[in-house]
Amino acid sequence: MKILAVQNRKGIGDTVIFLPFIKAISEKYSVPVDILVRNNSKADQFLFDTKYINNIHILARNDQFKNDHDGLLGAMNLIKDLKSKNFDKIFIFNSSLRFNLVARLAGIKEIFQYPLFKKNKQHITETAKSFLKNSIDIKDFDDPIIEINKTIAQEVKLKFNIDKYHSNILLGIGGSGPTKRIPSKIIINFMEKLVEKKKCKFFLATGKDQDEQKILNEIINSKFGYLCTSLDNLSIKDTLPIIKNCNAAVCNDTS
Repeated sequence: MKILAVQNRKGIGDTVIFLPFIKAISEKYSVPVDILVRNNSKADQFLFDTKYINNIHILARNDQFKNDHDGLLGAMNLIKDLKSKNFDKIFIFNSSLRFNLVARLAGIKEIFQYPLFKKNKQHITETAKSFLKNSIDIKDFDDPIIEINKTIAQEVKLKFNIDKYHSNILLGIGGSGPTKRIPSKIIINFMEKLVEKKKCKFFLATGKDQDEQKILNEIINSKFGYLCTSLDNLSIKDTLPIIKNCNAAVCNDTS
């Protein structure tokens, strides 16, 4: 049996939120599930070790310019792509008529989807729970977990000298906009209070944005710079095993 779950919301966070629902479908039918997600979900960067997910398919759509799955021609491309995979069932976590028609024309026999034309006021998790309860009688869901290979996590622990004698703290100092970013002086003050109480190492997670880099450099050049490891040159895939080895994380809502 081949099953596809469609989660076309943007971003990493939304993809993580939907993991319990994808896992529940996999457990219901005792098979790993394929997923169709947007490229900016970064799913291929953090779900590659997830046992209940089989293949990750990228929905090539973009709000700013045309991609392979945009417009009428894009819909035809998506139909062709899905038809070649021979899916038996599809679970569509949205109310889009477009996805419904694509699934039908792709020849997928069983289509499960949110009620059509009822996008407004849909609660991100409660709607998904009701959808699976009403369609395939699933009532219980686990918390979302990102699975990390234990061997890789151990290798990273040795590579970055992460030991039990220090409190290894992840600091999410990045942010998607000016109002999301914490000034470096606040972070440095926080680090100072921690270091007064215990031996610490800090792992600084941020992006390449100019303002984020300014915050990063101010921390690296502070008196606590020798305790810091910057993660800005690593991919999400390479960063996750480091995060797994940390004892605590202090982040804003974006990071």
